[in-house]
Amino acid sequence: MGMHSDLYQVLKEQGYQMGVPAAAGHGVTVPTATTILAFKYRDGVLVAGDRRATAGNMVMYDRTDKVLEIDRHSVMAIAGVPATAYEMARVLEHSFKYYRRTQLQELSFEGKLRALSKLLKENVPAALSGTGAVVPIFAGYDAEQEGAKIYFYDILGAEFEGVEYAVSGSGSPTIRGIMHYLNTWGEQPLQVLPEEEAAAQALRLLTSAAEFDSATGGVNRESGLYPVIKFITAAGVMTMPDARLQSLFETKVARHV
Repeated sequence: MGMHSDLYQVLKEQGYQMGVPAAAGHGVTVPTATTILAFKYRDGVLVAGDRRATAGNMVMYDRTDKVLEIDRHSVMAIAGVPATAYEMARVLEHSFKYYRRTQLQELSFEGKLRALSKLLKENVPAALSGTGAVVPIFAGYDAEQEGAKIYFYDILGAEFEGVEYAVSGSGSPTIRGIMHYLNTWGEQPLQVLPEEEAAAQALRLLTSAAEFDSATGGVNRESGLYPVIKFITAAGVMTMPDARLQSLFETKVARHV
């Protein structure tokens, strides 16, 4: 008899529950993570997020990592309640490992999408109660179709493919408009940009979001605080180091008066 390949089902059988709604306390504001984006560039997919977590009008934390590696070829970027999102990311990460070890092969890209959708559907009660809403972007390299892909979800687990780009979080209205403009009338569409120019565009987009959305943390040069930017290609996930982000910001983003 083979082992069960679905770790989440095994966890549920042991009594684990995702998204148990907590009673919303009076005057308690749940921290939320803010702006994330993903777009296809020349070599694959870029995924980026600012680093601010807010609760109401308070800045709770300015070093949040919202772009989480799930395995060597996939990333989940989070907007919403960080605690719930990190829990989902951990369950997904261990589920993909468990599948690899029990089935001796990678879970397909479609299987990974279904796994996240299942977690989001289980989380609906907490999302609707206001204590656990998560609106993620999932991006990865699909080895079967030999291409990088972007998917985004609503809080109920409905899945949509972002063919060229996807944005989520409180700064997303600003970014969505700019990305549409760049893709339609810019000198080059986003999907042909080389790695360095793609990263510079991501920095510009998140800096623009921070300008118009107080919940989005921009670049803090004094603290050496930059957004998280990751690239997903056939070779796997790569994180752009802060030193390169700093150099890019100084040369291609910062306004020198």
